[in-house]
Amino acid sequence: MKLNTLPIACAALFALTFADAALAADFITVKLQTPVAARTKVIAGGVMFVCEADACSTQTETSQVFAASTCKVLAKTAGQVVSFGGPRRSLDTDKLAACNDGVLGSTQVAKR
Repeated sequence: MKLNTLPIACAALFALTFADAALAADFITVKLQTPVAARTKVIAGGVMFVCEADACSTQTETSQVFAASTCKVLAKTAGQVVSFGGPRRSLDTDKLAACNDGVLGSTQVAKR
């Protein structure tokens, strides 16, 4: 009986491709200078962030939303951002300063 290795190789390649994508998924966490008044949902960078107390987070890969423009939308909606990033990377000091440009530290959002 001859084994056909092509289907086995394809299955292994398929499994490795999706396992790699799952392992590469980093979630973004945002630390706010001042806590939000109530649990708030914010659309930024095309995804939904949930903000509670002094943190916002999203369950989307950083490759899709890791940008200073996303940070700026969060800052304008939820208040000054102290840190923006995931386990592998974060916005540097200059990009955080640009993110918070024109945002007051005491900005609060209304309950939604």
